[in-house]
Amino acid sequence: MTMQRDLTRIRHNTKIVATLGPGSNNVDLLRDMITIGGLHVVRFNFSHGTPEFHEGNAQIVREAARQAGIEVAIMADLQGPKIRVSKLENGSVDIAAGESVLFDAALEGEGNRERIGLDYRELPNDVKPGDVLLLDDGLLTVTVEKVSGSEIHTIANNSHKLKSNKGINKQGGGLSAGAFTEKDFRDLKTAVKIGCDYLAVSFVKNAEDMNIARRAVAEECEKLGLTIQPGLVSKIERIEAIENLDEIILASDGIMVARGDLAVEVGNAAVPALQKRMIKRARELRRFSITATQMMESMITNPVPTRAEVSDVANAVLDGTDAVMCSAETAVGAYPFETVRQMSLICAAAEKEQDSLVGVDESAVATNGETPHAIASSAVHVAKQINAKAIVALTESGNAAFHVSRYGILVPIYALTPSTQAQRRMAMYRGVRPIKLETSTEHNQALREAEASLVNLGVLQSRDQYVITCGSRMRETGGTDSLQVATVA
Repeated sequence: MTMQRDLTRIRHNTKIVATLGPGSNNVDLLRDMITIGGLHVVRFNFSHGTPEFHEGNAQIVREAARQAGIEVAIMADLQGPKIRVSKLENGSVDIAAGESVLFDAALEGEGNRERIGLDYRELPNDVKPGDVLLLDDGLLTVTVEKVSGSEIHTIANNSHKLKSNKGINKQGGGLSAGAFTEKDFRDLKTAVKIGCDYLAVSFVKNAEDMNIARRAVAEECEKLGLTIQPGLVSKIERIEAIENLDEIILASDGIMVARGDLAVEVGNAAVPALQKRMIKRARELRRFSITATQMMESMITNPVPTRAEVSDVANAVLDGTDAVMCSAETAVGAYPFETVRQMSLICAAAEKEQDSLVGVDESAVATNGETPHAIASSAVHVAKQINAKAIVALTESGNAAFHVSRYGILVPIYALTPSTQAQRRMAMYRGVRPIKLETSTEHNQALREAEASLVNLGVLQSRDQYVITCGSRMRETGGTDSLQVATVA
């Protein structure tokens, strides 16, 4: 259905991630989603599509961003292990409560009501009598009666139509599948080749999973002669990941609160509190967070969200998340533009009601005695004291602006960088407005050029006070060691 679009731009600090798919992968629509809707990051779901398909989509995204005049980030989301049932005859089987259900990891070809195959062949080794398996996001639960070789004999706890390729989780976690498959390593190469800015790793259990990913990315970047590597996002969707949360966060550039599979393992009721804990801990450890899964689910078919969905997005904003994400809503939904716009409206409204991020204590954000972190902390403190119009960061890599953004200050953060790659990376950081500007290598001249640029853009006006951070030696990555309060003449 075609709707008349409201073309009013919305200013908000929380970033929006939208999944690309048949409903949104055209240049004109994406350009409007970026320019008007407030889209910052485009997610590629590597559970679907060929390398050629993703390469074509990358070209679509870059062209849409070029036409919009706003750089956006591309996040490649790896599929992870296929912990699923295999294909079924006629696409589904009807299962009634109390009936026996036999899963066979050795079954080749299509399954049926008598015997259901498994894409995850190791499942018989991971379960024992009494274990509860949850299929199709928990819509069907079965209890294991016995395990015999490749066969798992179970009893259905409820009735459900089980379709082909639906996921399987074990209640309480404990599946041995690693985070990476051969397909993931192939997809990782494709993601690096097409120039992704972030790589999301599914079903992470510990820091070593992220270390494996980082080594593989570094190796691929070296082969291609790339100097800037994509940031790594760990998807927190296993109970083991909760147990190893801090080490995973520290091994990552950011985390995704992947509420779907996580809810199946820990139970729906546990997820809201875990969400708050994960977002808060990520900020304290100087990493970013994305909140995902069913945020605007009803907008797959409806032009407006439910009140519950509005509250869900707003609460994630108030929790301090850097970004909120939609999946099927923009990938295959009927209203991708409207979904992103509604998210923008919700983010802006929630941000107006907060003086600082709920649950975030400035003193809790780790500085580790490092100069760039101390400069960021000082910039935030000074900006609040003088009621600064903006915090400006001259940055090569984007790290200086990122460190400032960890404190959740509502003063806008303008990050001026000569690097397009850094500009795209910063599209994920809450409150950061990245601008490409190649300044002089002479310190004072660079500061004058930065101010002039922001005045020309209408960000700063005569007599406005602002805080600016940079390095005493300009154009050096990791060299931020200077803070200055300036006033526009």
